[in-house]
Amino acid sequence: MQSAFYVSLSAQISVDKRMETIANNVANAGTAGYRADGVSFETVLSKTNSNPTAYVSAGRDFISRSSGELTRTGDPFDLGVVGRSWFAIQTPNGPAYTRDGRLRMTETGDLQTVSGLPILDAGNSPIVLDPNAGPPTISRDGMINQGGRQIGAVGLFAIDESAELTRGPNSSVIPSRPATPVLDFVRNGVVQGFVEGANINPVQEMTRLIATSRSFDSVSSLSDLLDSSQRQAIRTLGGAA
Repeated sequence: MQSAFYVSLSAQISVDKRMETIANNVANAGTAGYRADGVSFETVLSKTNSNPTAYVSAGRDFISRSSGELTRTGDPFDLGVVGRSWFAIQTPNGPAYTRDGRLRMTETGDLQTVSGLPILDAGNSPIVLDPNAGPPTISRDGMINQGGRQIGAVGLFAIDESAELTRGPNSSVIPSRPATPVLDFVRNGVVQGFVEGANINPVQEMTRLIATSRSFDSVSSLSDLLDSSQRQAIRTLGGAA
């Protein structure tokens, strides 16, 4: 009986965590370049008694790396990524990597994200344009041209598949291992005049949210049933004594 209570509690915790993750994804479905949250669960086997009992782990968070949909805007300061690479931005805590390519040029020519963070080249240096040369032309390999001359290049970076990702500003991620500059512009590249959306399907996430909510209700009902059964057993045994 006691094991059943703990199994039920572990299930409630895991389902609640999944609901929180899905709700956060739904809230960010319209955020450019946002990478969806995910959570994975494992079975924890307890051998504290003669009958091994399987519990659900608290869950391990991860950030999905799948691509979002590219939308044409026609704005020369909007950039999309082709492939699995990332733009690099400079944050107060060091470089971070994002798929949100909505940029702007300041009055002094600094190329920044819409939130004011410098975007970096392949050498991790901020990019500075000519503020008087008009909108830039940016090719697939990130090369920037203004007024017929090359100004610099937007850096594209690869993040090791084994690296763990944490959240940074501007829909960015911070990997546990250093990112490396991309040299393959056949499978990777930049497309000018496009913005990448979140890699979240709102309808699918809402369907998951409803199903998970029902699962939570079922687990809660099981807990109530176990509690009722235990109370009944106590009354029965107490009366027999």
